[in-house]
Amino acid sequence: MRPALAAIAACCVAARAEPPSRLAPLNTTPQHVLQCSDGLVLPAWRPLEDVPTYQIAIRGFVYFLALMYLFIGVSIVSDRFMAAIEVITSREKEVRVRRNGSEQIIVVRVWNETVANLTLMALGSSAPEILLSVIEIAGKNFEAGDLGPGTIVGSAAYNLFVIIAICVVVIPDGEVRKIKHLRVFLVTATWSIFAYVWLYMILAVISPSEVEVWEGAVTFLFFPATVMTAYIADRRLLVYKYLKKGYRVNERGVIVEAEGDGSVEMALKPGGDDFLSDDDEGRELEKSRKEYVSVLRELRRQHPDEDLETVERMALETLMASGPKSRAFYRVAATRKMTGGGDFSRKISERAQSDLSEVKAELQRRDSGSASIEPRGPNVRFDPDHYTVMENCGSFEVRVVRAGDLNGDVTVQYTTEDGTAEAGSDYVTAQGLLHFKHGETEKTFRVQVIDDDVFEEDEHFYVRLSSPKGASLASPSTATVVILDDDHSGVFSFPQRDFELTESVGTYDLKVVRTAGARGKVRIPYWTEDGTAKGGAQYEIAQGHIFFENNETEKYIPLHIIEEDSYEKDVLFYVNLGNPELLGDFYDAYLPDDSTSLSVQYSEDNDDSNTGTEANHLATLPEEEAVVAMMGLPKAGEITRAQLRIKESKEFKNTVDKLVQRANASIIIGTSSWKEQFAEALTANSGSDDPDEPPSCFDYVLHVVTLFWKIIFALIPPTDIGGGYVCFVVSIICIGLVTAVIGDVASHFGCTLGIKDSVTAIVFVALGTSIPDTFASKVAAIQDKHADASVGNVTGSNAVNVFLGIGVAWTVAAIFHWSKNEKFHVDPGNLAFSVTMFCSEAALAVLVLVLRRRRSIGGELGGPRGIKIVTSMFFFSLWLIYLIMSGLEAYDVIEGF
Repeated sequence: MRPALAAIAACCVAARAEPPSRLAPLNTTPQHVLQCSDGLVLPAWRPLEDVPTYQIAIRGFVYFLALMYLFIGVSIVSDRFMAAIEVITSREKEVRVRRNGSEQIIVVRVWNETVANLTLMALGSSAPEILLSVIEIAGKNFEAGDLGPGTIVGSAAYNLFVIIAICVVVIPDGEVRKIKHLRVFLVTATWSIFAYVWLYMILAVISPSEVEVWEGAVTFLFFPATVMTAYIADRRLLVYKYLKKGYRVNERGVIVEAEGDGSVEMALKPGGDDFLSDDDEGRELEKSRKEYVSVLRELRRQHPDEDLETVERMALETLMASGPKSRAFYRVAATRKMTGGGDFSRKISERAQSDLSEVKAELQRRDSGSASIEPRGPNVRFDPDHYTVMENCGSFEVRVVRAGDLNGDVTVQYTTEDGTAEAGSDYVTAQGLLHFKHGETEKTFRVQVIDDDVFEEDEHFYVRLSSPKGASLASPSTATVVILDDDHSGVFSFPQRDFELTESVGTYDLKVVRTAGARGKVRIPYWTEDGTAKGGAQYEIAQGHIFFENNETEKYIPLHIIEEDSYEKDVLFYVNLGNPELLGDFYDAYLPDDSTSLSVQYSEDNDDSNTGTEANHLATLPEEEAVVAMMGLPKAGEITRAQLRIKESKEFKNTVDKLVQRANASIIIGTSSWKEQFAEALTANSGSDDPDEPPSCFDYVLHVVTLFWKIIFALIPPTDIGGGYVCFVVSIICIGLVTAVIGDVASHFGCTLGIKDSVTAIVFVALGTSIPDTFASKVAAIQDKHADASVGNVTGSNAVNVFLGIGVAWTVAAIFHWSKNEKFHVDPGNLAFSVTMFCSEAALAVLVLVLRRRRSIGGELGGPRGIKIVTSMFFFSLWLIYLIMSGLEAYDVIEGF
C-alpha cells in the first residue's frame, strides 16, 4: 500500500514540475484551506477549501466591519443595561440624622456606593466580556476556549494601562485628580492583582492543565469576598477602626482625627452638634447643598436682571451637569455621543425646569395645607380674638362670626371672665345670647371698661363663647381683652428678648410696645449693634428715633436684612432702646388743675427736652406734686436690648433640599415610557455641549449608522417599569445574544486571517468592548473632582471580570465534566503567560499611582505637564509590551508555559 501511495505522490510532484500546457488556463491566484468551524450562532463562511487570497481579504474585511458594528450594538444595549443599574442603585430612603442638636430627615441612597460599583456597576461595564466567556464554554460543549479568558485578561490590561494613560494626560495642566476612597482603591487593586495570580496558580501550579470543581467554586467565591472587604474598608469596620490615626483641620477649623491617606472627606466630630448618625450620606448632602448655594450666589451676581426662579433653574442645571456622577452615567453619556445621540445637556435643561416647577408647586401645596382648616358644618368664633383698649375708652365692640352652612338659625352664649382685670373695678360684667338668623354671618356686642385715676399695670380679662345651638364652636372661642392704663406715659420695651427671622424677610419690623399707660407723645432713641452678624453684610445698620403719639401703644423699627442665599446661616445682631423722652405739654399732662401756673410749656419739636430738664422743673414743684409728676414720666422697661437671630430662609432651605435630592443622574438617564425611548432612538442630536446647536453632518451619519440598533433596543422595557429590574433582566439577555454573535464573528475573523483566538481576544475583542469605557473615563476624569469614577473603578472591574467571567464559566464546565467522571482540561499555554505579564505590569502600575499621591504631584491623575506626559507614556508602553510579548508567545517566537 505504501509503495502505491509513494508512486502517486511522485507523479503529483512531477506533474507540478512540468510546464503548463499552452492550451491549459493559467491560474496564478493561491488557493487556501480555511480551518474554520461553525459557531454557536453563525455558521462558517463557505466554501472553506480552495479560497483565493483576495476572497480571504474580503472576508476578513467584512468580518472586521461586522465585528465593529456588533461592538456598537453591544455598547448601545449595554447602556440600556447601565441605565437600569443606575436607576436601581439610585433608589433612595429617608433616614433620621442629628444636626445642631435636633433630628432631621434626609434622603440617602439605599445602595452603598462601593457595593454598587463592585456589583451591578462592574457587571454593567464588563457584561460583554463576562458573558462571552460563559457563552464560549457553552458553545464548545463545555470545553475551554481561548477567546473568553483572553478577552478578560486583554480587557483588564487595556483598562488598567490605556484608560489610565489617557485619564492622566487629559487633565488640564497644573490640575490633579485624587482618588477619594483610597482604602477601597487599595483593597480592590490588591484583589485585581490577586485574581490573576490565582488564575495562574490554578492553571500551572495547583493542578496544572486542569481546573477542578473546587478551584472554579473558590474563584467565584472570591467575588463576594472582594465586595465584603471593600465595604469594610469603605465603612472603616473591623481592623480599620484600630489603624493609626492622624490629625488635621476640618472645614470648620476644628482639629479632628483623620486617616493617613490624606482623604479630603469632611470629618464631623463625634458627639458634637454636627455629628450625623449616617455621616457619609450627611456629608455628601451637605456638600451638595453648599455647592448649589455657591453656584446660585455666583449666578445671581452674574445675572442681576434675571428673576430668582430662572437663576434657581440655571443653578440646578449646573449642579446636575457638574455634580459627581456614577460610572454608569458617564458610560451612557459616552455611548450617546458616539452614536449620534448627543449629550444630556438638553435633557438636563428640561429636567431642571420640570423639577423646579414641581418643587415650587409641592412647597406651595404644603404651605397651603399647613394653614388652619375650617371645621366642617356651621360654626361660630371670635374675629378678632384679641382686643387692646384704653382705660378711658368707655366701651368697645366685640365681633363674633358664623361660617360654614348658613341655613337655619344659630344661637351661642357669651360671658366675660376675670383675668388680672376684675369685674366691677376694671370692667363691667357682660353676658348674653347671640342669635344668628338664616344667612347672617356676624354679630356684635359691647363691653364697658371702668376708668379711674390710679396708676396701674396693664390688665386683661376674657370673653368666652359657650352653649352653641345649630352650630359648633370653632377656634378661637375665647377672646382676650387688654386694658391699657391712660394715667401714665408708659413703660417702653421690646415684647421679648429673642427674635428669629429668615434672611428672605427683606425688611423686618421690630415691635416696640408701650404698657402701663399711654398718655402723651414720647420719643425713644434706638440703634443696632453687631454680633456675629455684621452691619452692611448681613443687615443694614440702623439708628434713629421712634415716636409714640398720645394713646398709641405699638411702634415698629424697620430693619433691612440682606439676603445672601446662605443655606445654613445662623448669625446674631442686637437692637437697643435708649431712655424715653416725653415731648409736648409735660406739666399740663401731669399736674393738678390748680398747679398749672407752675407748668412750663415745651414745644413738640423741642428735641433738646430731656429728663435732666424735666428734673430741674420738678425740683421747683411741691413735694407731693413732684412725686405724682415723677410717677407719670415715661420709663424704659426690662427688655431694652433685643437679640435678633438671622437664619436661612425656610422656603429657600426647602427648595435647596428638594432640588439637591432630585439632582439624581438616574432621573436624567432613565426613561419612563416606550414613546420616550423611540423618540430618542429616532432623533439625531448634536454632540456639542450647547443644547441649542443643531446636529452636524457627522452627527447625522453616526445616527443613521446606529439607527438599527437604537430602534431594536428601544423595545427594551423603560427603566421606570419595576424599578429598573425589568429593564435589567431584558437588557442582559440582549447583551448575551449580541455577545454570542460577537464571539462567532471574532472567531471566524481570526481563523479567516490565520490569527489565533488568544491574539484576537487581547487585541480586537478587548479593544472593541472597552472603547465606551475609554470615553466614559476620559469625561469622568475631566469633569469629576476626584479620580474614583475614572480610575478607582478600573481595579474593581478587573477583579470582578475574573471572579465572575472565569469563575462561573469554569465552575459550570468543571461540574459538567465531573458529572461524567472526566477532567476539565485547560491548557495553560498563552493564557498563563499573558496572566503573568499582566500581573507583573499591574503591580508596577499600581505602585506608580500610589507614588503619584506624594505632595510633589498631588494625585493619581494630572499634575505638572512633564510628569503627566511621562506617566501616560509609561502606562501606554506597558500595554504595548503586554501585547507584543503575548503575541510572540502565542506564535511560539518566545517560550511560554
